[in-house]
Order: sequence, then structure tokens, then C-alpha cells
Amino acid sequence: MSLLPDDEGLDLIHTRDYETKVYLISDDELLVRGAVSDRKPSGLYVLDDPDELEIHQMQLELRVSMPGLEIKSASILFESHPHSKCPMIAADYEKLVGLSIARGFTRKIRDLFGGPNGCTHTNALLQAMAPAVVQSTWSAMVRNQRKAGKTQQSLTAEERESRIRGNQNTCHVWAEDGEHVADLRAGRMHGYPPIPVRKRLLSLGRDETEWPDRPRS
Repeated sequence: MSLLPDDEGLDLIHTRDYETKVYLISDDELLVRGAVSDRKPSGLYVLDDPDELEIHQMQLELRVSMPGLEIKSASILFESHPHSKCPMIAADYEKLVGLSIARGFTRKIRDLFGGPNGCTHTNALLQAMAPAVVQSTWSAMVRNQRKAGKTQQSLTAEERESRIRGNQNTCHVWAEDGEHVADLRAGRMHGYPPIPVRKRLLSLGRDETEWPDRPRS
């Protein structure tokens, strides 16, 4: 299902999709899988072909340690590619091992694999995957917080600072001198739960204050 508006009546000439999934495989390690797919509409490259034609599909699998988000292993599969020599660059992406998926990651990818040193589609996939890995750490925190029986209000000052450090200055909401950071640092949690969580709880007839303090009874 596409997230984009209906394109009926428009002349579609290219579709690119990204997919990333992150799995918690231990208290300190993530498994990250990502794919990028470029497709041409039916009949464009091959006349009278009723089906889409996939030109690129690259799949990446990473193991990433927490909390530093250091890449421990990396493998890539060139599932669809336009030239026979495309997969020859795959082994070079082992250079990802040892890098941290944190600030500066995009620059590191450009330095290591930019231009003739890599695959532009794989690089784009890496840059799309990185924010998802960072976002997944919040899921891990919620999971661990519940396991420990903690509430938002019972977070220690050190735990609040850890959350701030991981997000500070990543966007306008998390500006270091902004209201959101000041509220979090002071233990004021009125910005939680996130809006989609709040809406979902309300639609289920449940109290928004339960998140993530207790599981559903």
C-alpha cells in the first residue's frame, strides 16, 4: 500500500521504495535489515510487458551494538542490478564495521563510499536506515523501562540526561535551549505520550497516562 496520494491520470515513470526493520536481539545488540527497490512501470522499458520491472534492489543487514550504535557486522545483497559488475563493490561495505550510526554518519558514508568508491543506491539506503536505527533506541528504552517497572515520572536525572544527549539538536523540537529539552530535564512529562500514542489510547477508550507505565490489564 502506498502512502502517497492516488496517482490516477498521472504518467508514472519511476518508483523507489525503502524498507527498514530493526530487531532487539539482546539487551545490547540490534539486528537491522534494510532494502531499496527501484522499479519502472509496466511497458516502459519492455514494450507490452504487463508487469513492473525492477532495476535495483539492494538489501543490507547490520548488527549494531547499544548504546553506542557501533556496527559490528555488515553484509549486502545485490538482488537486482543493471550491470554485471555492480555486485563487485559489495565486499567494500565491510568497511562499515566499527563505524557508529550517530552524528556524522552521513559524512562517513560519503567519505568511504562516495562517487566511484561505492554504490549510490546502497549509500542512499544506508542514509535512510540510520535514522530508523536511532529511532529504534526509543523502542528499546520503552521495553527496558517496562521490564524494570519504571514510570516516566520515576526516571532519574541521569536517565533523562541520557535521552537528551541522544537527541539534542537533532531537530528544532530537540534544540538544546528549547522548551522540550528544558521540560524533560526538569522532569516535566506533559509532552508524553507522543501524539500518535495518545490518539491510539484514546481511540481504545484508555487513559493516556498509562503510557508506558503499565501494560494493559
